Amino acid sequence: MKITKILVALSFLFAISTAHAGEMTVTGSMQATYQSEVDRTTGNPLGMDREIKFSGSTELDNGMSMSVMQDFGDDGSFGDGKITFGNVAGLVDIYVGTDGSEMDAIDDITPTAFEEANGSGSGTHVDIGNMAAEMGIGFKASVPILGTVSGQYIPKADASESGDKVASGDTSALVGSASELVVRTALGDVPVVGSYLDGHNLTVGYATSKESTVVNTTDLHEITAALTGSFGNFSYGYQREHVDLGQTVAATDAIFHNIETIGLAYAINDALSVSYNTIESKRHNVALDNSYTTKTDAINIGYSVGGLTIGFQDASTDNANFVKDAKDDTRTVSVKAAF
Repeated sequence: MKITKILVALSFLFAISTAHAGEMTVTGSMQATYQSEVDRTTGNPLGMDREIKFSGSTELDNGMSMSVMQDFGDDGSFGDGKITFGNVAGLVDIYVGTDGSEMDAIDDITPTAFEEANGSGSGTHVDIGNMAAEMGIGFKASVPILGTVSGQYIPKADASESGDKVASGDTSALVGSASELVVRTALGDVPVVGSYLDGHNLTVGYATSKESTVVNTTDLHEITAALTGSFGNFSYGYQREHVDLGQTVAATDAIFHNIETIGLAYAINDALSVSYNTIESKRHNVALDNSYTTKTDAINIGYSVGGLTIGFQDASTDNANFVKDAKDDTRTVSVKAAF
């Protein structure tokens, strides 16, 4: 009798419930490079990078979706992880965790055939995306005319990625909270002028972080604006960034950087492309010489066949690493396989 009641109850439960099977995927890549240093000792020119990421997703009964991701470092240790609830209230995606940051995702969105101007180790430039290693709560939504709006709030920007059921405690005790907001607008969707601007995009972003809770200090601020687009096989990008690193010591002068990035790319065919990329940084630091800029120029070539990409970059940096008259030139060949 009891078994009969249990079977009836289970039958009723399955009759009124909808089960949705989830999916799990594994993606990643391996990259081997050969790099020569023109102005310094190269040593062993061979290098390797490997990436692996597990992703899963499922549909919920209420029209929402849920997805998860976990990636790993080169040594196999856990890297970033994120849980995302999609289509919340039919309007917005909400996530918890970290996978870079909203600003880090747009740190250089100018087009390139292979790498950013300083993406192969030539020169060091201060950049936006200082919250990339933080764990926060974020959102992404589609807004009429404005386009995609995304943001993140970090309760405490102490770069700790705590495990479950624990808190970061007094890690970097004097650090406060952080937040960021990014808007990506397809100019073709703008009323009246959109028909003339189709294929071009405007991206703007702002972030702030309380670097110190000590009185008479200032917060970190990041702001960027980028115009990107294409004409046939030709694509372009122009981006400006301002990074104010804030004051961590009371009554000191903040250090800030103004950065200009340009990318011009041409697709010769579906597999082969070339690009010219440049980044120029102007530093303000009252304690140092600010009369010069750090600038990197790079020529890139990229060739892709299926999951295989072969890349080449020849990059040259003047006043490298904000040292006057210092040079840092590199030549890099890369073979990358994605799966």
